[in-house]
Order: sequence, then C-alpha cells, then structure tokens
Amino acid sequence: MTDEPIYDLFVIGGGINGCGIARDAAGRGYTVALAEMNDFASGTSSGATKLIHGGLRYLEHYEFRLVREALMEREVLWAMAPHVIWPLRFVLPFQKGGIRPAWLIRLGLFLYDHLGGRKLLPATKTLDLRRDQAGQPLKPIFAKAFEYSDGWVDDARMVVLNARDAEIRGARIYSRARVISAHRENGVWVVTTKAKGSGATTVHRARMLVNAAGPWVDQVLAGAFGRNNVHNVRLVQGSHIIVRRKFADKRAYFFQNPDNRIIFAIPYEGDFTLIGTTDRDYTDDPKDVKISAEEVNYLCNAASEYFKEPVVPDDIVWSYSAVRPLFDDGASKAQEATRDYVLKVEAADDGAPLLNVFGGKLTTYRRLAEHALEKIGEAIGVKGIAWTAGSRLPGGDFLVTGYDATVQELIGVYPFLERRHAERLIRCYGTDAKTILGNAATTEDLGRHFGGSLYECELRWLMEKEWAVTAEDVLWRRTKQGLFLSPEEARGLEEYLGTVAAS
Repeated sequence: MTDEPIYDLFVIGGGINGCGIARDAAGRGYTVALAEMNDFASGTSSGATKLIHGGLRYLEHYEFRLVREALMEREVLWAMAPHVIWPLRFVLPFQKGGIRPAWLIRLGLFLYDHLGGRKLLPATKTLDLRRDQAGQPLKPIFAKAFEYSDGWVDDARMVVLNARDAEIRGARIYSRARVISAHRENGVWVVTTKAKGSGATTVHRARMLVNAAGPWVDQVLAGAFGRNNVHNVRLVQGSHIIVRRKFADKRAYFFQNPDNRIIFAIPYEGDFTLIGTTDRDYTDDPKDVKISAEEVNYLCNAASEYFKEPVVPDDIVWSYSAVRPLFDDGASKAQEATRDYVLKVEAADDGAPLLNVFGGKLTTYRRLAEHALEKIGEAIGVKGIAWTAGSRLPGGDFLVTGYDATVQELIGVYPFLERRHAERLIRCYGTDAKTILGNAATTEDLGRHFGGSLYECELRWLMEKEWAVTAEDVLWRRTKQGLFLSPEEARGLEEYLGTVAAS
C-alpha cells in the first residue's frame, strides 16, 4: 500500500486551476496532494495569449458575470504577483464602415471601464493615429483608435509559482506523475500514479478528489475512472506566432477581423511581437496539438490587414498552440462557446466526493479556486477562510508599482549585471532573484553560461525549486530564453541536464 497519510484533497492536474486550488486549500489548512502527468503548465496554461483581462469580446456574447469577475480580478492578481503580471495598454484601431461601429465599441469600453472596480489602471481614451506614435506601424486608412487597459502575465510562471506556494504551505506536489486509476474504497479515494521515466507506481488516499485536468478532464474520467461516453468539454485550438518586432511602441494592438474574430499583436520579450489567437474546434488528443499552415496564413493575413509592413510566414521565429477546454454549452461556433467555468460535485453514499472542473481562464483562476473551496467545504467540512485576495505569490513581495525600483535595487547589489538581465530576473523571480544570485560578485560567479542570459545559478534554482527537468521546461516555460539560445546552446543545456539527472 502506501505510508502516505490520507489527504483531505487530491488534485489531478498541474495547470493554473489545479495549482490554484491546491494553493488555496493548503493555505486554509487542508492536507493536499497534487499530481501533474507532465510538466506544470505544459498544456493549456502556457498556450494562452498571456493576458490578464476582462475579455472585451465576451461582452458581445452577454458574458457579463464572467467579464465583471475578470475585470475585478485584474488588479487583485497584479498586486499578488507584480513580477509576472503588469499593466498593458491596448490600441483598438477602427475605421468608418468597419466591423463594429464606433458607438458600439465606445459602449463596450465604457462598460469595461466601469464594471470592475478599476483603481490603478488608467481609463479608456481616444487616439488620433495621424499624430500618435501608435499609428506609425499601421496603414494610413486607420486614423482613429481607442486605447484601453488590461494586463499581461507570464502564464507558465504564474502556474509554477502557485505550485511552489502550495508546497511551501504544506502540499505534496508530484510532477510527471500520471493518474492511472482512481476508485472509492471504504469511504476514501484510492488513487494510483505512475512516474514518467521510472514507471514506478504510488498509491495515494484522499477524502476528496479534484479533477482539474484541463483538456484531459474527460480523458481522466474515461481512463482513470473507467467511464463510458464522457463528454463535458469542447476543445478549441488556439495558436500564436512570434515574429521579429513589428513596432517599437510598448502598447499592444487589438485587431478586428472581417469574420468577427479578433487577434492581438503584443510586444514580447523585448525583441519580438506575439500575434494571436485562432479559434477552431479540435477533436484529436490535446498532446498532439500544433499550429497548422492554415492558422499561420490566417494570423499573417489578419495582421497584414493593419500593419504597413506585411507579416509573412518567413518572419516567424517561434509558434505555439494549445487546446482550451471550454464547457460545452452547445454554441455553434468555437469563438462563441462560453469562457466561463463550471464546477460539478459528484457525491457518493459512502463519502469520497469528486469535484470536476470544466473551463475557466487565467484571469479568473483565483476566484475559481475560491468557489471550488466553497464546494469542498460543503463536501468534507470547512477549514480556514478565503485568504488569497490579499496574498503574494513567491517573489511578489514588493509594491505593485515598484518593478523599476526593484530592478534598480538588484543592480545596486549586483552592479555587474547588465540591465536587461536584471530586468528579466525580476520579471521571472521578483525578490527571489537575490537568493538565486547569492554572493555572486562577478559574472563568473554565476556559473556556466548556457547562452542568452541563462546561467548555472538560475538553472540550479529551476531544478531544485521549480521542478524543471528538461531543456523545454527551462527554455519555454520557466523562461523564454529559447528565443535567445542557438540550437547548439540548447543542445548543450539538454546534455547538462541529462548529466545532472544521471548523477
């Protein structure tokens, strides 16, 4: 059997919802274990457009509850993690006779400004693109625009910070551990996990089970639980491309397309522009998702409708694609399917309830977790009170508007750091950057240089504190240094990680 205790809660899934629930529960005093079959945020949670936003386009589908909750969460999350979340202004160009009339856009933005208790984020304003710098990269037919506020997030880092904080608060966190079976026995769940690589199995027991497997939520019910004809979520593929920087402005763009869909063009990692997303139904296994030639052409063409300098496939330096698990509400079009979340509890006569999590989005993960904890309390008894609204994620213990000062402070302690390196370290790790750098007095003290601004001391931190195992974990989720390393340097990193794992 197992020497582990009987947990209050066992969470399946290491995306934003699973890690958020585990963190909230552990902070209330529940005993918690979480298992993720791959790396944290290796599915949907790292494949988003990376926005903390109300969802302006969701107003068209009358998702007022979702939009209001998301708008209210923007500044709550920004205060919780000012290193990985920051405000971003969006420019929405429009032209007479365009997709949506100016009065409708203005009405939507008025609601956007006033629905969600905005305090720090600046309000909407109108731009004259013939005079404003935001008009420089755009075609001259776009003379006016609205500018509004939302937020940006390093999505994969937000996930792993939730996992870290859950562990700090007492949760047991298992990465690369797939749940292969789950059944009720004597009033508790008996859950078996299988370790990736070694194949070793471990048996866990818990009073309640949370299925937060994202796009695999139905697969878990069918596979680990042995159920038939499971269909709760609609899988929608969203793909993004990253191209060399198309504009110097720090603001992002919101582009409307003739098919009523929208895309964003967002400053990315200093030297690049992120363009996305697509929306199309997906029927294959989520692990096999990848951007299609059709999607590449769609994104290039849509962006080229606005930019003076066309976006072409040869501009692309990286792309990513993920599957969103939207609760299947029967909508006819993928872009019309609800982005709201649904929580369903299945009770049993002998106890051992199951909570299934369907849908959700990055911006509302904390509120989803609070609502999940309400249901968990009803099912197995209340512990603690809601606490995450005023909390900080690891490294986020500085003023919400204090990023620049925190960077300057780091440079003051480590004057040998190049400014961009210091900025990236604070963006990734916040105040934990000092712990990572330790007593280093020169660049050489940072250890082996792997390329870009990635050094051995940071890599050690990622392996020891953030469950990083592969080069992909390091280069594309914990950091985005994959954009700056050559193929040879990436191979060198992979070899190093393999050597460490074998030792």
